[in-house]
Formats: sequence, C-alpha cells, structure tokens
Amino acid sequence: MTSENGATATEYDVLVLGGAGVDTIVHVPELPLPYADSYMIRPGIESRAGQTGDFVSVALHTLGLRVHHLDMLGDDHEGDLVRALHHERAIPLTGVRAAGGTKRAVNLVGPDGRRLSLYDDSRGRDTDRFPEETLRTLARASRHVHVSITHPCAGALPLLEEEGVTVSTDLHDWDGENPYHEAFARRADIVFVSATALADPVRTMRRIVEQGRARLVVATAGADGARLLADDRVTHLPAVAPPAPVVDSNGAGDAFAAGFLLGHLDGEPPERCGLYGAVAGAYACTVGAARTDAIGRDALLAAVAAVESRGA
Repeated sequence: MTSENGATATEYDVLVLGGAGVDTIVHVPELPLPYADSYMIRPGIESRAGQTGDFVSVALHTLGLRVHHLDMLGDDHEGDLVRALHHERAIPLTGVRAAGGTKRAVNLVGPDGRRLSLYDDSRGRDTDRFPEETLRTLARASRHVHVSITHPCAGALPLLEEEGVTVSTDLHDWDGENPYHEAFARRADIVFVSATALADPVRTMRRIVEQGRARLVVATAGADGARLLADDRVTHLPAVAPPAPVVDSNGAGDAFAAGFLLGHLDGEPPERCGLYGAVAGAYACTVGAARTDAIGRDALLAAVAAVESRGA
C-alpha cells in the first residue's frame, strides 16, 4: 500500500471511497457522433485526473470540509496524475496499489456540454480489496463516508455498516434493475441517482427506502431539477440557472452531491440541502472538461441567499 499525505488521527468530515481515475477528453462536433473515418478535433484531446470520487473530493474540499480520499491506484502515469491532483489541492489521499492499473475513461463532449463516457472495464481485479485496518481507521476518523460505485467499494459496505458510520452513495445512471447497484442503494443513508434511465423515478426512490436504510433519496434530472424523497414525501427541487454558459455536464452530479452533503452535515433541512446541491451542480456545468474545479463555500452561500431572496 502507498499513502500520500497519509492517514492520521485527525478527524475528517467526509471519507470519500473509490472513484479515483483519469479521463481523456475528446471534444466532438455533435452527439451521437455520426460514423466517419476521421474527425479534426478542437480544442484538442487532453487527459486529466478527475473521475467521480476525485470530483466529489475536490468539491467537498473547496466547500471547506475536511476530506480524505481512499481508493486503489496503479503505479502508472494515470496514478501519478491522480496523486498530483490531490497533492496540489492539499486533499489527503490514501492509494492502495492496484495491480490492474488506475481507472480510466474517454469522455466525448458535445458543443452543448453533454457527454458520453467510455469506461475501461479491464482495470479492476476480482481479488481487489481495501485493507481492513486502513478502512476501519479512516471510517472511525470520519463523520460521514461517501461511497462511489466503482470496484471494489461494494465489498467495503458491510464493514462501514459495522462501524456505524453514515453513508451516502451516487448510483449515477442506474436503470433501477441492474443488481450491481442494489447493495449500494440498500446500505446507504443518503442515495443520489440520475433520473436519466429510470422509467418511474418516484417508484424507484420509494423502493430504495422500502428495501434499505435510506432516509433521503434524490433523483437528479439536469435542467428539470431534482426530486427529493424525505419523510415519505416527494418534493420537486427546481434547477438553478448556471452563473455562466454551460460547457460540460461532467461532474455536475458529483458537485450536486457535495453541495447537498455540505448542507446535511451543517444540519440544514433536506430541501435547503437540495438547493445547495443545485447551486453547486449548476456551477460545475460552467467548468471546462479539461479542468477539475468547484464552487467555494462563500460563493455557494451567496448564490443560495440570492435564490431564496427571489423566492421570498
């Protein structure tokens, strides 16, 4: 095991589990991309550290929360990019050696900011596991754990339950049927999911609560806002207008989760947590695909106050 900025007895607000990796960004003239032998691409093709766990970690850290990120990384160039990102942002990272290498993907990004992600599914090994002692130590030092659905995070869920720590997860574009996501949905206190592939988002949200331990479920729907299930009541959360032109939707869901968790850990009511998330997600859509950036706490709170004043 390698450790960067190693784990100490310091308490963290959030332990982010999994989701570290590198994306190669390819800007395309449209999505879906029509078949052709070749395309001339501008502004070019770039690789940068930043997958779901990295985005959540950066967003939470930028919002002023104390974060530690734990995942498996390869002794490769991609792993070096992830380590450099965390070092530059002063985000503690514990990297367990991954024999199959660091996770990576190719993101096709259209002119309207929509994206299509192609994930390299060959990196994980069935035998990959987080060291139990490391995971227990970090979980005990954290107020909350956000679990990515990347391998091998599913195997960590029983231990987190034993430790009694609260857990959130993001099921991303789950279709409501794929059994891989079920373990995450049933063992998290807060569940985020994109409504994109759900035939009946509300029915899926209620099933998550009925079959698991979730107290809050949020189904995000981009410009259509989100639905929040709390206390057996479904509420529509309006979208927030981005502060600048939309250039890339990648990382918007991760930013929403980070903003929501900031509100939750600060004791805000669920609807206001949703507004925090909407503001953070809207800001993320204005960040170019080749960058890894997030809104700060002061800017988020100012935007939340502005939205609330308009609604008063």
